[in-house]
Amino acid sequence: MDFLNNIVLGLDTAFSATNLLYCFAGVFLGTAIGVLPGLGPVPTIAMLLPITYTLDPVTAIIMLAGIYYGSQYGGSTTAILVNLPGESSSVVTCLDGHEMAKRGRAGVALAIAALGSFFAGTVATLVIAGFAPSLANFALEFGAPDYFSLVVLGLVSAVILAHGSILKAFASMLLGIILGLIGTDSISGASRYTFGVVELFDGIEFVAVAMGFFAFSEIIRNLSSPASRDIVATKIINVWPNLSDFRKSWKPVLRGTALGSLLGVLPGGGATLSSWTSYALEKRLSSHPEEFGKGAIEGVAGPEAANNAGAQTSFIPMLTLGIPSNGVMAMMVGAMMIHSIVPGPSIIEKEPALFWGLIVSMWIGNLMLIVLNMPLIGLWVKLLKVPYDIMFPFIVVVCCVGIYSIKGGVFDIYMAAIFGVFGFLFSKLECEPAPLLLGFILGPMMEENFRRALLISRGEFSIFVTSPVSCVLLLLAVTLLMVVVAPSIRRRRKEAFAEES
Repeated sequence: MDFLNNIVLGLDTAFSATNLLYCFAGVFLGTAIGVLPGLGPVPTIAMLLPITYTLDPVTAIIMLAGIYYGSQYGGSTTAILVNLPGESSSVVTCLDGHEMAKRGRAGVALAIAALGSFFAGTVATLVIAGFAPSLANFALEFGAPDYFSLVVLGLVSAVILAHGSILKAFASMLLGIILGLIGTDSISGASRYTFGVVELFDGIEFVAVAMGFFAFSEIIRNLSSPASRDIVATKIINVWPNLSDFRKSWKPVLRGTALGSLLGVLPGGGATLSSWTSYALEKRLSSHPEEFGKGAIEGVAGPEAANNAGAQTSFIPMLTLGIPSNGVMAMMVGAMMIHSIVPGPSIIEKEPALFWGLIVSMWIGNLMLIVLNMPLIGLWVKLLKVPYDIMFPFIVVVCCVGIYSIKGGVFDIYMAAIFGVFGFLFSKLECEPAPLLLGFILGPMMEENFRRALLISRGEFSIFVTSPVSCVLLLLAVTLLMVVVAPSIRRRRKEAFAEES
């Protein structure tokens, strides 16, 4: 009965005129930035964070969530038509989606991507509604050592699942933790790493870090390496798939939905990991793997379902545990903190309208996307033709105005510019900035619970292993590290032995 009452509350919240309008704005904008190569949900949400100051918290989160899962739809459009993924999770869609477009089947590829994403989004919404409250109730029993170990597991997972070198990801995460600790210590009142700069006494503004490392650095990167856009089709025909297409697609969609729903929950997981894993699975299970990369519809259906499911279930650890599983969820945590809302196990009790309203709005947003996606393909194609040289000055102005509006000073703009340069260097060094953002968000939380646990135990470090939950979480973190690091150590020892012999 409580579940039905909660759903009614969610319907009442999501179907308000204001929330419907901002849900539509979110998914529309999300689709647009997913279409445009060089943008993405993280830079866009970073740019829009200051706007959320003027909105109701529920409305702001509904809009930002719509941008995230809407970008998964938009990314498939540009991947199929242009062979240029607008979103990282849509890279895999280029492999077969663009080949289908070159064969005159762009409409079928777009339709399968849209229908598979809608189904996956609907299922993922049900997963959140059913699974999240139980996890939150379990997390309510967590103590300080348990939360410390949970954050450690989250950070370790984020480092392991990051793209590229684990060492670089670890260094990025460590830098994020250090940046998060700058400011006045909440327990002792002492200033840390401020170097006498008064503006740093309250810490570095989250929006400055987010905009710098994601929005400004993306602008620099795009200007330094402009991409060519060879659009294969401006007019889409034969949109509806035939029976053979549906027969080939329904199993990959189901598997992709299940896989994405699971991987989205994992710290460090989300849409990108889900889409690549789904593609690998479909190719392995296929009776004709040689067709993958040459226009196999299964290579579009599975990954598109997986990335949408992964995008939506990644809200579960963020909402129920306060642990963001990827860069976008770190942005969502920042948006909530702007409104003095602390995500975690108590959010369902303290902010039921936000939690259940967000869940219902996800289903509404997915329905809006399925209606929007196909009729507006012509608009998206025209949008792709807008030169980036015309777009980027507008983006810079929006960013600067947004940063200035937070505190009414230019210091944060300077900070964002500095972080933008560092973000560009990160991309040149192939060092992913997402672990840095997670470290910036989770570092203070880890330190606070670490010190609180030691105060409770009077300085005894054994409290982290005598607590059953904490001990299990730390063992999981160590196991993950060993599973990933051990093969590398073994390989280096073999290479050293071969050189000696």
